[in-house]
Amino acid sequence: MPNTTEMCPVHYRVELANLHAHLFRVTLTIAQPAALQRVSLPVWIPGSYLVREFSKNLQHLHARQGKRALPVQQLDKNTWEVAAQPGKPLVLVCEVYAFDTSVRSAWLDASRGFFNGTSLFLRVHGHEDAVHGLELEATPATAHWSVATGLTATKVDTAGFGQYQAAHYDELVDCPVELGTFWSGEFKACGVPHRFVVAGAPPSFDGARLLADTKAICETEIRFWHSANGNGKKPGKPLHKSYVFILNAVDDGYGGLEHCNSTVLVCNRRDLPRTPDAEAKKPAALVKRSEGYTTLLGLICHEYFHTWNVKRLRPAEFARYAYDAEQYTPLLWFFEGFTSYYDDLLLRRAGLLDNAHYLKLLNKTINQVQQTPGRFVQSVAQASMDAWVKYYRQDENTPNATVSYYTKGALVALCFDLTLRGQGQTTLDDVMRALWQRCQAGPMREADFAEVLAQLAGRSFEAEIQAWVHGTADLPLKDLLAGHGVAVHEDPAQLAQRLGLRVSEAQGVQIKVVLRGGAAEQAGMAAGDEWLGVETTDGGWRMAKLDDLLLYAGSTRQVTALVARDKRLLRLPLSLPTIASTTTWRLATENPRAVMAWLEPGKT
Repeated sequence: MPNTTEMCPVHYRVELANLHAHLFRVTLTIAQPAALQRVSLPVWIPGSYLVREFSKNLQHLHARQGKRALPVQQLDKNTWEVAAQPGKPLVLVCEVYAFDTSVRSAWLDASRGFFNGTSLFLRVHGHEDAVHGLELEATPATAHWSVATGLTATKVDTAGFGQYQAAHYDELVDCPVELGTFWSGEFKACGVPHRFVVAGAPPSFDGARLLADTKAICETEIRFWHSANGNGKKPGKPLHKSYVFILNAVDDGYGGLEHCNSTVLVCNRRDLPRTPDAEAKKPAALVKRSEGYTTLLGLICHEYFHTWNVKRLRPAEFARYAYDAEQYTPLLWFFEGFTSYYDDLLLRRAGLLDNAHYLKLLNKTINQVQQTPGRFVQSVAQASMDAWVKYYRQDENTPNATVSYYTKGALVALCFDLTLRGQGQTTLDDVMRALWQRCQAGPMREADFAEVLAQLAGRSFEAEIQAWVHGTADLPLKDLLAGHGVAVHEDPAQLAQRLGLRVSEAQGVQIKVVLRGGAAEQAGMAAGDEWLGVETTDGGWRMAKLDDLLLYAGSTRQVTALVARDKRLLRLPLSLPTIASTTTWRLATENPRAVMAWLEPGKT
C-alpha cells in the first residue's frame, strides 16, 4: 500500500466549506480515468435497508483535467459520466448538504461535523478495488476540532486532520468520520485498543463509567466468539485490530449503525451515565443504572456483536455490496434477530444485568410480538425480504401486516437455544462459533445454519426452521421457558390492548393504530380518528383519557363511541371486551439453577 494518499489511484479531499450552510466540499481525483469515466453516489447505506437517495444532497458537480473544464453528463438519479483523456488525472468537485442527525447520513454545523462515506464519496466505476485515499482539511473556524474514525491514518496532526487510506471503496465508506469538540476516552479489551467518543455530552456525564461498562461488553463478546466455550480467559484475537465507538447525545433520539471496526450511535443525553455528585439526590436504584442507560448499553452490545454477525459473517447476497439499488436477503431474521437475542443476553453475562432484569427485557420482547397481529401474516424470512418496502416505511397498518425480524427473530433464536440446551448436545453459542469457522467469517446461507445445527445436535432441524422461520404459527415459548426454569403467567391486558388499539393521549384520545380482529376494528374505528366521548343508557360523556371509558361505561358492555373523522362526527357501536379476553405475559423465575445454566453457562 502506498505511504501517502497523494499516491492513491483514487483520492478524496473533504473541506468544511460552509458550516452555517451545512456544506461539505469534496474533491475527487482519479489518477487513471477511463475515456468515459462513470461515477455514482450510493442510494443506500449497508445496515439500513432503505433506498435513501443520498444524491438529493449533492450539488455543483463539475469536472476538469488540468485547467480544462469538462462536461459532466448525468445518466440517472445517482450516476454521472465524464469524457476524459486517459492517463491524465481527472478531478471532480461537488458540494454535499449535510443536515441529518441520524447515524445514516451526514451533518455539519458550527459545533459538529459527521459523515458516512456513502453520503459524500462518489464511487469510481472500474476502480472500486484500488487503494482509496482521504484528506480531511481543517479550517480556521474548526482549529479546535478533533477527528475520530476507524480509517488508517498515514499522516495526520495531533487532532486527526490529514491523510488516511482505505484498501478499497468498501472499506472507505464503511468508516464514518466524527469531527468536533467531543469527549474521548480509551481502553483495551482482550488486548484490542478501543476508543469511545461522545458528542453533545452534558457536564454530568460519567465517562469513566461508560468506558468500564463498554469494556466489559467488548471483552464478553470477544470471548464469546473467539474462545472454545465462550468463557475462555485467553480468547483468540478478533479480526479488528482497533475499534471506535462514535456516540452523538441529543435531546431526543435513539439508534445505531454497525461498521467493521466502528459503530455510530445516537442516544438521549439524559440516558448517559452521570457522575455520583450529579445523581446524589436520586434514589439509590437509579444511581446504580437507569433504564435509559441500560437501553444504551444494550444498543452498544447489539452494534458491537454486529462486528462479527453481519459485517463479516454475513448473508451470501452481501458478498459484495451493490450500492445502486436494493440488495435483498431472506436472512435478516438471523443477522438482526439473533443479534437482538444476544445483545441483552451478553449484557447479563457481562454482569451488567441480573437475572430478574434480563427476564424483564425478554418479557417485553415477547409481549411486543404477541401483540402484533402481523405475526400470523408474515414469516420472519418474508419480513427480511420486505425490509426495503415495509420495515423502514411503517404506517398505521404495519402491526397488522408485518412482524419485526428484530423481535421475532430474537425469539426464534431463543427457541433454538433453549431447544438445543434441553437436548443436552450443544447450544446456540456453539452454533454461532461453528458458523464463524465454517463460513470463514464470510458469506453464509440458510443451508449453512441448517447443516451446523444438524452436525452439532445430531439431528435435523428442518422442521423447526420451516415452522419458526418460514411459518406464521406462534412459537413454543411457554414449554421451552418452563423447561429452563421460567414460568409464564398470563395477566389481564391493558385496556388499549383489549380494545385492539394503540393511541396517543397528549391532546385527547387520538387513535394511531387499529389492530386486526379487535373490538375497535369491529366497531368501525380507524387510524386518525379522535375519540371524543362515549354514550351509555345514562347519557354522554367527554373522554380525556382512554381509561375514562371504564369510568363512564361502568358495568355496561355495549356503548356508543363518539369519534371525529375528517371533521365529521360519527357514532360507532362498541362492544367492550371482558378483562379476561386478552392477556399479557409475565415471566417469573421458577427454578433459579436452571435459569442460571442458561443465562450464565459455566458458572452454575
